[in-house]
Amino acid sequence: MTKIAKVTSEIFAPWVVLVLLSISVPWRATNHDVLSTVLWGLDIVVFCAVIPMAFIVRGARRGDWDGHHVRNREARAKPLVVAFGSTAVGLALMLIGHAPRALVFMAIAMLVSLVVSFVITFWWKISFHAAVSAGGVATLVEVYKSLWLLALLLVVALIAWSRVVLRDHTAGQVAAGAILGFGLTVLVFLGA
Repeated sequence: MTKIAKVTSEIFAPWVVLVLLSISVPWRATNHDVLSTVLWGLDIVVFCAVIPMAFIVRGARRGDWDGHHVRNREARAKPLVVAFGSTAVGLALMLIGHAPRALVFMAIAMLVSLVVSFVITFWWKISFHAAVSAGGVATLVEVYKSLWLLALLLVVALIAWSRVVLRDHTAGQVAAGAILGFGLTVLVFLGA
């Protein structure tokens, strides 16, 4: 059981989910234009996944926090600030380059979620695995205009289960993360 939870937690880590979204969301948002998909996908990968994850891995190697999942709540502030700053740069490039609206709203939803998560992190350890994956589902439902994609919430439940089994979060922390990620993403797209 623990082995399955570890594998699930790694293959659906927030940065991996963002890499998957960097392919699927631009593909639809650019009407299947390969070059635009690659360019906007690279923006998402570099600024929303690679730079924040590189900072986290570097900090883990230096002993600034306990690992690449930053399990100790007190150490999460710096990685969140870097993730916010890097995502903001990615969003700025999207705005300058006239990215499709869906990509802009996805980046705004990520920024809003990071701000809310940052505030919550001062007193509680909300699950970023659950928040990012649930926000990803909400983004896909909105971009592809398909309620069938809500079935991916079963994957979110699997991810949440893995985080609880590994004792990285409580059931409440993963539930709150999923609600935050999904809810804020829906609100951002509704405000579009």
